[in-house]
Amino acid sequence: MPLSQGLAAWLRDRGHDAVHAADTDLAAVPDATIIARAKDEDRTIVTADLDYPRLLALAQEQDASLILFRDGNWSETAVIDRMTEVLEQIAENDLVRSIVVIDRFRIRRRRLPLYPGQTND
Repeated sequence: MPLSQGLAAWLRDRGHDAVHAADTDLAAVPDATIIARAKDEDRTIVTADLDYPRLLALAQEQDASLILFRDGNWSETAVIDRMTEVLEQIAENDLVRSIVVIDRFRIRRRRLPLYPGQTND
């Protein structure tokens, strides 16, 4: 969250095991709980919530995977278009233990762990 449930449906239609937090018991839990569940289930978190990189850096997390949409409000169409590019450019095994940051004009990938101060580029 706060991305639409349509993105999870779109990913499922393409063979990914995607769920939206609103469709689970994770809709109103702390971000750290979502991170822990995603790690336990070997999932990649896809979000526009800028708190996630900070949390991963503070915890010096090594085993999470995150795709972060930055730069404000994204339409569902724009998210799906950019997600298509990510899935074409970055191999699935390269998403593991990484943060992929997507903005309007570029896609960047960083390996975990991050350290405090590395989250604002």
